[in-house]
Amino acid sequence: MMVNGRRKARLVLQNGLVFEGVHFGAAGTRFGEVVFNTGMTGYQEILTDPSYYGQIVTMTYPLIGNYGVNVDDVESRHPHVRGFAVRTFCEWPSHHKLVDQLESYLVQHDIVGIAGIDTRELTKAIRTVGAMPGVITTEDLPVESLLARMDEALVPDAVKRVTTQTVYRAPGAGHRVVLIDYGMKAGILRALLERGCDVIVVPATSTAEEVLRWKPHGVMLSNGPGNPEDAPYAVEALRGLIGKVPIFGICLGHQLIALACGAKTRKLKFGHRGANHPVKDLRTGRVDITSQNHGYVVDADSLQGTPLELTHINLNDGTVEGLVHRHEPVFCVQYHPESRPGPSDARYLFDEFIDLMTRVREGRFAHA
Repeated sequence: MMVNGRRKARLVLQNGLVFEGVHFGAAGTRFGEVVFNTGMTGYQEILTDPSYYGQIVTMTYPLIGNYGVNVDDVESRHPHVRGFAVRTFCEWPSHHKLVDQLESYLVQHDIVGIAGIDTRELTKAIRTVGAMPGVITTEDLPVESLLARMDEALVPDAVKRVTTQTVYRAPGAGHRVVLIDYGMKAGILRALLERGCDVIVVPATSTAEEVLRWKPHGVMLSNGPGNPEDAPYAVEALRGLIGKVPIFGICLGHQLIALACGAKTRKLKFGHRGANHPVKDLRTGRVDITSQNHGYVVDADSLQGTPLELTHINLNDGTVEGLVHRHEPVFCVQYHPESRPGPSDARYLFDEFIDLMTRVREGRFAHA
């Protein structure tokens, strides 16, 4: 069926809620976990963030696509979302970096989109019930048959699907950093290169021995998709790295450090996804506005008895946002200091990592 010259599309949630709209981008049927992002801009970075692998993302801001797409705002080689839902998309974008429009970009990468739905109602449904499997379809399929196929939204071994398959190097004259790619945003690599680091990017399945073979001055742990408990190989590798080399973890990397140190993680009802999350540093009282994208958090109650100290909390819901090891040169945050998209408040954390590596190399790191 056509509506105003466009094919009809539907978004169906696992609980049976149906949203009808029109399709934009590619046509077809795509299953995935339905989540929402509250950012007003940054849709190209969101589409290309590997942490969104296997998900259908809805934007709460009502007009998406007004500045098109460009060559600078990509965080990986291609988009990783399974579907994209918006209230209104812009067919005639305008921006000095513009190289294409959003719809053409989605068609090029075979991503099914739906527009014209009430994204406020959808967001409220997710906040009430929680993130859940769903499907976007342009096909005339019975709702019952779509509900019976919701298992197709599951994405086992998500990290292994997005990590690099080969080791590669981005040379620099400064500290040698092994960056473990669990689904890395390019902004993390850029932040290290801007500080002169000699970066070796390795697969998520790398062992501690393989990492240490590079004789790094520090190890960077990237973001990534899915449940951290689904990556036991990464946890095992970290247990062999803690105490051997300075470590800085972001997002999934933060959660994996927690698991390696004996803490636990849990799934949030609807996650944190947006560019305006306030985070407080408990040591200084400083509050940063941060970019976030995650569905799991470290369980604060599970930190008791571990060597980890809570350093940052989310001011919206009090969840764990930062940790430091009491005895070893290891720290981590749940949010994205590289932003991309979002505010640059927390980029100083990369400088703290550089300082940590310097102090360890010079023998100035003091164990607690």
